[in-house]
Amino acid sequence: MRAFFYSLLGYFLTPWGIILMGALDSSLIFFLPLGIDFAVIILAARKPELFWLYAILATVGSVIGAAVTFWIGRKVGEHGLTLLIKPSRLERVRNRVGAHAGISVGALAIIPPPFPFTAFVLASGAFGGNPWAFFTTLAGVRVVRFLVEGGLAAIYGRRILSWMQSTVFQVAIGILIALAVIGTIVSGIAVLRSTRRPRKRDLESVPSSQ
Repeated sequence: MRAFFYSLLGYFLTPWGIILMGALDSSLIFFLPLGIDFAVIILAARKPELFWLYAILATVGSVIGAAVTFWIGRKVGEHGLTLLIKPSRLERVRNRVGAHAGISVGALAIIPPPFPFTAFVLASGAFGGNPWAFFTTLAGVRVVRFLVEGGLAAIYGRRILSWMQSTVFQVAIGILIALAVIGTIVSGIAVLRSTRRPRKRDLESVPSSQ
C-alpha cells in the first residue's frame, strides 16, 4: 500500500500530474491541503530552469478544477449550498459573493489553505457570479502565487530536496495522504447528496395530485 501511494505521488510530480493536481485542488471531491503548492515547489526544486512552466501548468489545472466547481454551484443553486457549506460559513460567504463580485472573489485565490476558497467558487456559481471576471482574476492571481513559490524553490532547491529524504518529510506525506483519503470521501458523499436532492423550486413546480 505504501508503495502504491508513493507511486501515485510520483505521478503528480510530472507535467501532466501537476495539471491534474491543480484541477483536483480546486474541486469539491478532493481534499489535500497545500497539495498543489507542494507539487510546484518540489518540481521547481528538481528543475529550477522550468519553475515558470510548472507555475503555468498548475494555474491551468486550477482554472479547470474551479470551472467544474463553479458549474456545480450553478447546478445545485443557493438551496443546495446548505448541504455543501456549513451554515455559519455560508453566511460569511454570502456577504462577499454576488453577481458582480467576480473580481474580488477571484482575487481570494492568492490566499493559501486553510482559507476555504472552494466555498467561494461554489457560491459564485450558485449566486450567478460573472464567470469571465472571476476566471480571469483567478488565473492571474494563481499564476503569481505559483511563480513566487516556484521561484523560491528554484533558489533553495538543494535544501528542499535534502529535506525530502528525511523521516519527517515521509511521515508528513503519510499524514497528508490519510487526510486526503478521508477528506475526499466525505466531500464526495456531500456532493452526491446535494446533486440528488430535489431543489425546492423544482418540487413546487410539480403539479399537485389533489
